[in-house]
Amino acid sequence: MEILIPLILSGCGLVMISSLSLRNSMAGGNPYVAPLRQFQFIGMGITLMIICLTWSSSSVRKHSGKLFALAFLLLVITAIPGIGIKVGGARRWLNLFVIRFQPLELALLAVPIFMADRLTDEDSIATRGNLQSFIRPTLIVVALMGVPLMLQPNLGGTIIITAICFVMHIERRGWKYPALGVILGFAAVVVLIMIAPYRMRRFNAFWDPWSDPTNTGFQIIQGLVAFANGSLTGVGIGKGLQEERYLPEAETDYIFPAIGEEFGLVGTMFLLSLYALWTWRVYYIYRNAKTPFTKSLALGLTASVIFPMFVNVAGVTKLMPLTGIPMPFLSSGGTAMVFMWAKVGLLMSIKIENGSGKEKAENKDE
Repeated sequence: MEILIPLILSGCGLVMISSLSLRNSMAGGNPYVAPLRQFQFIGMGITLMIICLTWSSSSVRKHSGKLFALAFLLLVITAIPGIGIKVGGARRWLNLFVIRFQPLELALLAVPIFMADRLTDEDSIATRGNLQSFIRPTLIVVALMGVPLMLQPNLGGTIIITAICFVMHIERRGWKYPALGVILGFAAVVVLIMIAPYRMRRFNAFWDPWSDPTNTGFQIIQGLVAFANGSLTGVGIGKGLQEERYLPEAETDYIFPAIGEEFGLVGTMFLLSLYALWTWRVYYIYRNAKTPFTKSLALGLTASVIFPMFVNVAGVTKLMPLTGIPMPFLSSGGTAMVFMWAKVGLLMSIKIENGSGKEKAENKDE
């Protein structure tokens, strides 16, 4: 189920991308370009998942620092003109000549691994409960990843990285300092929104999109219109208004409203139930983990999948301002898809180790 559910989600995303690509054939374009590209990304992701499936937790832990350093370096060099690609006012992509790469997705894999290693090493366990144990590694990791992300700028990515670090810290060391950190973090977000005009425009669009329905509020309104058009069972595949590009970014950030229009409330609830079922299944991997490292890693990897899902759904349903975070396994895009599958592979590797540990225990009892 841990592999089957992401496979179903990826298939649903592929179907929706194919539906949204139908308009290309009417305009004389090739309607198969986007679906075939997404199919390739899914294949690459599954391949990486199989590779990650063969890694032991000790091997993953051994290279946690190197992976974290690589993610940090790639985030930093997005600021270099010619290498960092500026899209929509933010420099979040790297031009690696052959492919475009989004370092945030690597960071969302590297951070849980590095945090699990640092939170469960002997030195950090000895200082558990002290302020120093919150600063190292939690606040340091948040700062190291948050600074280059905010320079892009990418507030949504910074919030997700922070949430992952805090959840992992709470699981290992309790609420004492993270609770204060949440309050200060919320205050910092408010200040960052107020001092940046483009963030204020985005917040105003979230608060009252109908005040500027043809500009800043257009995307939010069209997303809500898509959900309304879909009603209970949807208008049918290939029949949504989004085929005419009324909804910007329908294949990426706004694929969930596009699905809501064509498949209705039934379709969107089906997808959310799949995420919930996957989380429930992965919970057992976390609960049965044999070592503190694998237990913390399972929690972090799960959070790095579920938190972006919540942020995306909350953004497109007007529960929070838009952040540009794609829907896991559904949205069009290569970097996110590949690294999401890598996380599935690592979770399955932990599950296999859990099973091996159980068999050893049973043999010992015999």
